[in-house]
Amino acid sequence: MNRAHTKIVDHEGLLRRRAEARAAGRRVVQCHGCFDIVHPGHIRHLKFAKSQGDILLVSITGDDEIKKGTGRPLIPQELRAENLAELDCVDWVYIEPAATAQELLDAVQPDIYIKGREYEHNDDPRFRAERETVERHGGRVVFSSGDVVFSSSALIEAMEQSIDPFHHRLSRLLDDPELQTDKLETLLASMRGRRVVIVGELIRDTYIFCDRPDVAGESPMMTLRPVEHRFYDGGAAILARHAAALGAEPVLVTAMPDDEAARMMRSRLESGGVGVRAITQRTPIAEKQRFLVGATKVMKVDRIEQAALDARERERLAALASAACEEEGGCDAAIIADFGLGLLTPALIGRLCAMLRPSSAVLAGDVSGRRAGLEQMAGMDLLCPSESELRDSRRNYGDSLPAVAWDLLEKTGTRSAIVTMGPEGLIAFDRIAGVEGEGWQSRLRGEHVPAMTPHAVDALGCGDALLTSATLALASGGSLLAGAYLGAIAASVEARTLGNTPVGAATIRREMNRIAAAHVRLTTSGMGVIESTSRPAQAMREAS
Repeated sequence: MNRAHTKIVDHEGLLRRRAEARAAGRRVVQCHGCFDIVHPGHIRHLKFAKSQGDILLVSITGDDEIKKGTGRPLIPQELRAENLAELDCVDWVYIEPAATAQELLDAVQPDIYIKGREYEHNDDPRFRAERETVERHGGRVVFSSGDVVFSSSALIEAMEQSIDPFHHRLSRLLDDPELQTDKLETLLASMRGRRVVIVGELIRDTYIFCDRPDVAGESPMMTLRPVEHRFYDGGAAILARHAAALGAEPVLVTAMPDDEAARMMRSRLESGGVGVRAITQRTPIAEKQRFLVGATKVMKVDRIEQAALDARERERLAALASAACEEEGGCDAAIIADFGLGLLTPALIGRLCAMLRPSSAVLAGDVSGRRAGLEQMAGMDLLCPSESELRDSRRNYGDSLPAVAWDLLEKTGTRSAIVTMGPEGLIAFDRIAGVEGEGWQSRLRGEHVPAMTPHAVDALGCGDALLTSATLALASGGSLLAGAYLGAIAASVEARTLGNTPVGAATIRREMNRIAAAHVRLTTSGMGVIESTSRPAQAMREAS
């Protein structure tokens, strides 16, 4: 008989083998799941499990209890069991007819029960019952590493389709009623005249274009010769300029030195439709210099003196922001942007959130840099961190992205978050209203929006364009998905432009119509497409 077939056991045989193992002092480790397609993530998970004991039991959910949609499981239970039995690291395989592993765990009483890292902070009642059962019999629950980035569901959907993940996901998005062209056009038009208050520090982004680099004569170091300088308004200033370009009426609350560079920046902002209310700071505007050869950045120099406001100056800054929001009966939106330069301390961020919340229809926030205070942004409607900023703030690098996003939303009392992932696009996470007392998986919804420009010419400012567009979309009555989609378009426009420049409504409208027209051509051509099997697609499914 094939040795693999001897690993597959019935209930009686399983309990007999378990008793023999206990008598011999051998530790039994158990994993449980569907295992419809055994992918590299499963292999890592099972190898880790085997390393924790002497015998590895893998129990699989029977066909009748798999509730993953029409046509699932793809592979019947007998073949799934045979696949697992062929693995050297697996000792026993059992097909569990019940919906969960709780009854089986009560019977087998494994020494160790292995679950994925995403379950470590999971309060799902089914897993809670399984955990209580294992620990009641003296066993331990151990969580495997969080580096599994595959999804059986995603792989199966990919096989059912054809070859283009980007267009398939985009095609599905464009079929959503919230993203119909006429509705988005109305949303863009509704941004005009919206009052938005932006609080944050100023940055001067300087691009220094150099001729061909060489090696210095005195030592093996690169030498550059500047031939052109270009200056861009950055930090909270570009957020205000984006808002003005979208037709809103922005008020920028900040700190500015009394020098020529600050006066010139203020003049540019005001001539572009931005109201400026500033306290005086003693340090110059932070400057970030980027040295380029052609369109390639080869070096960055930060010329920054940390802002050092005293208590009275911070009181004045908070009062300016509060007054700006309260004018005319309140503002449509307020954005708190911490670029980690010292202007907004953690205490001041918390105070601003409390002061601006009552008079702001939409309150949004974002951070940049390791010194920024994402966790202090409480009671927000929207946070827009990158994945690295999110994970740094929670010091969590192992759990799944939805789990970390949920942790941040719970910690800050925030309604939604748009988490950016560079060329992989973004995921918009939103709380599901009316669901209480369940695990976070049933209380969090996630929508992946692919990057419209996977290969950026210049990534500087993409997050700023996204934050401003998404915030104004929410303030104009749009959904989170509509805001994330328009924000992704604004970010893609910024990514194709060298330097940090404002993205206006006309540009977004033109890009939006171009994408919609391409979708129509793709649909009518009958071209087959697939859903992405990348990490964003998996993260969406974990959240839904």
